[in-house]
Amino acid sequence: MTPPPTAAPALPAPAAVDTRPARDPAGRRTHPATGGALVLAGMLLVALNLRAVVTSLGALLDEVRDGLGLSGAMAGLVTTLPTIAFAGLGALTPWLVRRVAPARVLVVAMLALVAGQVLRAATDSAWIFVLTSALALAGIAVSNILLPMLVKQHFPQRTGLVTGAYTMALTLGTTVAAASAVPIAHAFGSWRAGLGVWAAMAAVAVLPWVPLALRTRAGGRRATPTGAAVPTRVRPARTRLGWAMAIYFGAQSLSGYAIMGWLAQLFRDAGYQPESAGLLLAGVTALGVPIALLMPTVAGRLTSLRPLVLGLTTASTLAYLGLAIAPNGPALLWVTLLAIGQGAFPMILTAIGLRARTAEGTVALSAFAQSTGYVIAALGPLSVGILYEITGGWTAPIGFLLAALAVQTAAGMAIARPRYVEDE
Repeated sequence: MTPPPTAAPALPAPAAVDTRPARDPAGRRTHPATGGALVLAGMLLVALNLRAVVTSLGALLDEVRDGLGLSGAMAGLVTTLPTIAFAGLGALTPWLVRRVAPARVLVVAMLALVAGQVLRAATDSAWIFVLTSALALAGIAVSNILLPMLVKQHFPQRTGLVTGAYTMALTLGTTVAAASAVPIAHAFGSWRAGLGVWAAMAAVAVLPWVPLALRTRAGGRRATPTGAAVPTRVRPARTRLGWAMAIYFGAQSLSGYAIMGWLAQLFRDAGYQPESAGLLLAGVTALGVPIALLMPTVAGRLTSLRPLVLGLTTASTLAYLGLAIAPNGPALLWVTLLAIGQGAFPMILTAIGLRARTAEGTVALSAFAQSTGYVIAALGPLSVGILYEITGGWTAPIGFLLAALAVQTAAGMAIARPRYVEDE
């Protein structure tokens, strides 16, 4: 995926055939209206699919449990699978792209997503449902890591704009799948349709990558130019910046998954009807679409990310306090503030590209930050659920989220100033 690493801290010189932004993955020059447009279209289509497999299942979980006879433990396993897959399989992506070209990796990842969604919608076995869900999530896990690297490789001068575009597509796909999975299932008379229909969208995402894969050579097999220094591998786990990025990514994902899993229940406990509570939860995601588009552009233009880090923390803090003190008060205000605070997700995706000099550094940082971060994120819904069950209220769970926000803010301040993982 990533062109071979370079020994110099700067972007590869024109003599190197790996990651020149003006060339395609095969080393040929691309016209911005052709090759660049194809890569961008492919990235946006991939991004549309990165959460649909998760949110469509969440919307239909009761129907799936009844249809397959899932036990409570197995249902818990299914809902925990995304963070497990994103953490474990995402970490393998740098190893893959040192041996296979990024376009080819994406083709296989998207085909895995297609197959997983089709098979899990067709099976009557609970265990096959779990395994095929894992197959689909494996494709997403790899794609999660690849997208920031592809932005760095193909659009180094437009990192914020392109990251914003694909993050908006991700958010849009998340919202559409969550909102329409149940109506689709009802229209076709089966939960299988509500889950399986998204395989078609994943299949479309394969198409732009096929011609790119056919003309691409594996980055790890390219010969090193005569006289060139042997490239060194970037190891974010050995740097303070890498750990700060992972902690920030993990803490913001922890709150994001906790909100997705429990916000509707909080509003129902406050007296809202189930439909209204669901719409309020959907509002967080819907308001996140324009934020996802604008946030990376703003982050890319700032010398320091400190104002953004503090601004996002302030919005989240006010939202949490409002939900704790007056959950049945101005609910739309709390939802809006939560959506602003969740802008930390597109910001950290942008920061992955901003804090690496090379495409190789970007994929290494992306893999470490996301794989480690999703391990942390898995604690969110679980911890909130335990605290809610023990205390019977929302003060303790919201206190936990505020503590996680404090950790997130401290890590954010550490990554705010400009520096590069290759330099550490």
